[in-house]
Amino acid sequence: MARADERRSKKACCLVSEVLEEAGLDRRKARQLRRQLLEGVVLLCQWQLQRLAETEAAEPPAPKRGRKVAVE
Repeated sequence: MARADERRSKKACCLVSEVLEEAGLDRRKARQLRRQLLEGVVLLCQWQLQRLAETEAAEPPAPKRGRKVAVE
């Protein structure tokens, strides 16, 4: 029971560190992964913004007209 009380008294940041250590991730590795993830999100957003700009710069498509057909 002392162990349960011990865990309750630990701060959340310490518990996160313990979980990361058990998973084989140290603080440096976790920061690297976080940085890579954020850089990927930024790259994706930049790509989306570039596509939007290209779409807005392109001429709008010609409006489609209906075609006349003969009905018997």
